Amino acid sequence: MNRLLPKMLVASLFFGLAACAGAAPQAPRASAPADTTLKKAATAAPMPAEDVTKYRPVFAAPKATPILATAPAKTTVLPTNHVNPQVEQRLRDQAYTNQNVKYAQGYRLLVYLGLERDQVMAIRRTVIGRYPDETDYITFKSPVYRLYIGDYLTKLDAARAMARLRGLTPKLELEATQVVLNKNP
Repeated sequence: MNRLLPKMLVASLFFGLAACAGAAPQAPRASAPADTTLKKAATAAPMPAEDVTKYRPVFAAPKATPILATAPAKTTVLPTNHVNPQVEQRLRDQAYTNQNVKYAQGYRLLVYLGLERDQVMAIRRTVIGRYPDETDYITFKSPVYRLYIGDYLTKLDAARAMARLRGLTPKLELEATQVVLNKNP
């Protein structure tokens, strides 16, 4: 056991030296160095030993065609309001389907969130008194009352309504939700 340990150390040292020797930079070999001097370029390409022009193809010049001064007459097609029966039927089907849609993705304004029913009703009366066309929704999830105003399809419409209601309510937030579509504009 005592003799095995020094032999292992000597063997690992030998393998380490062999690896370093293999990775060492090589000495330059005895060969001619590469020529790095700048040589003068020839001024003209050397001519071939024989004349090859007899082998080159010769093409005749194209004939000149006279250009007409007038452009060809452009035909215009008048648009027609023609709908074939299949398209008309599909349009009727789509209109019928759209009549059954009652909800869409839109925005409502959250104007109150709190615990007091009297305060919700007071804010509701204030808003509806000033803007009677706005729809209001009061939701109650114990113990919290929420008052939502309006059914807006675009964020721009909701932002305009928010600007109108700014002084009437203590809180205004814009919430994305499903809104009721008004079919009677």
